Amino acid sequence: MIEIEYQKMHTAQLLREAEQERLARTVTRGRRAARRAEPAGSAGTGADSHTDRPRRQRLPRTA
Repeated sequence: MIEIEYQKMHTAQLLREAEQERLARTVTRGRRAARRAEPAGSAGTGADSHTDRPRRQRLPRTA
């Protein structure tokens, strides 16, 4: 009898976890869509550097 209760608790826990994962995917999908909707030159994009300095050109490694 107690095994049935354990099974019900386990099933309920799995359902809660699945709902949380679904919610997280939805939020992530929405953030990605919002990021794509921003104009390309918009300030605040994560790919832009935080300084105005140009990137340092790296020299090829010598053998």
